[in-house]
Amino acid sequence: MDPVQAVVLRRDLAPFGCTICLDKYSSSNQQSFWCYDIRTTHLSGIYTWLLQVYSTQDSEFEWGCCCCCCCLHVKLEDMAPTKKGVLERLNAGEVVIGDGGFVFALEKRGYVKAGPWTPEANCTHPDAVRQLHREFLRAGANVMQTFTFYASDDKLVNRGWKVSLTGQQINEAACDLAREVASEGDALVAGGICQTPSYLSCKSETEVKAIFKKQVDVFIKKNVDFLIAEYFEHVEEAEWAVQVLKTTGKAVAACMCIGPEGDLNGVSPGDCAVRLVKAGAQIVGVNCHFDPMTCVEAVRLMKEGVERAGLKAHYMVQPLAYHTPDCNRQGFIDLPEFPFALEPRILTRWDMQKYAREAYRVGIRYIGGCCGFEAYHIRALAEELAPERGFLPKASEKHDLWGKGLEMHTKPWVRARSRKDYWEGLRPSSGRPDCATMSHPEGWGVTKGHADLLQHAEATSAQEIQHLLEMQRKAKSSA
Repeated sequence: MDPVQAVVLRRDLAPFGCTICLDKYSSSNQQSFWCYDIRTTHLSGIYTWLLQVYSTQDSEFEWGCCCCCCCLHVKLEDMAPTKKGVLERLNAGEVVIGDGGFVFALEKRGYVKAGPWTPEANCTHPDAVRQLHREFLRAGANVMQTFTFYASDDKLVNRGWKVSLTGQQINEAACDLAREVASEGDALVAGGICQTPSYLSCKSETEVKAIFKKQVDVFIKKNVDFLIAEYFEHVEEAEWAVQVLKTTGKAVAACMCIGPEGDLNGVSPGDCAVRLVKAGAQIVGVNCHFDPMTCVEAVRLMKEGVERAGLKAHYMVQPLAYHTPDCNRQGFIDLPEFPFALEPRILTRWDMQKYAREAYRVGIRYIGGCCGFEAYHIRALAEELAPERGFLPKASEKHDLWGKGLEMHTKPWVRARSRKDYWEGLRPSSGRPDCATMSHPEGWGVTKGHADLLQHAEATSAQEIQHLLEMQRKAKSSA
């Protein structure tokens, strides 16, 4: 028979316990028999398996199943799984769970350099990036965002940091890794761009948009499912990014890295959102820089502004996994603990469940995380919103809700903690008796156009460091 023909069961027959069976005849006429159980397997997994089998060099195949009366003859290429797009899901009222933070997670694991924060690990250590994608997928995320934060060409050569790879190579590898893992479940691939050193250095709109377009051209070539412009401190640059993304015809999401005070020029969250929607974004929100509840409040203000303007949009939030009640307009970058001593501020999984519930209550339906978010944090979001989504993530197989698994613990006082009211009411201690509850942010007031933000390829000089230390001294004395 034609080797691209297959006999497969419809997905709705899976509860009957059927398997796809394959008699495989090699060129030497030796026969082997393969079976694939579809009772708990997503259709995309079956499709991937069939592609792997078909890619072998054997000359002939016979396909069948254990209950042929229920079979449907289809072409293999017709089995390619079709997934609902992000707007289709949001329009239907579904909850979309985003992934977590790659930059901080991979820095801690030794694959990203703190300072430049560039994502060449897509090429140099693809297994590390792939594994993190898989952890987020297993935890319940149904968006695999390309690890392309700071993957613009102007960021790859900056202040003495020079990556030996091109932006195109890094962006292409990131798309391939995200797509590979997304195909293992019901996940979409989002191509992401972010703010650029060129904008902070006062380059023109044409120059900045050209940088965005280089990344976007790769995303179109790799056919990502939708696009995200994220991590923008200035709404003007975010508008430019959205305008470039909108030319592709794909769904566009746009996130500012702002709190309730607005962007660094004082534009309110509501006005930022209105400008982004008018630029062409169908999904607007906030990511990074602030803790979950602060970000939820900022998105609530965005939503109010959009509705007041008579516009429509969907809303998303992907905050930090750190408590930031003491931050100013700039966010956690101004904290003296940034970036190497933030661990005492980390949210617990129970904090994350409260965040997920509050975000949903406000009307946000795309809920994920940014810096500091590990897979267990994403799992907490998915578990809290399981009633709305209709299922638990695979990672919950090893995590009973609200600590119920502790009933199996050896120590009786730990078994007594296997209940929701214990963990909901717990106020964790830091174990640091000499540490203050709050910090004093270093608000230097430096933003676009300031001389100290101008980017250059040369390494930061000793003279520049001395100048920065003097600025730091003055900022502390005036705090």
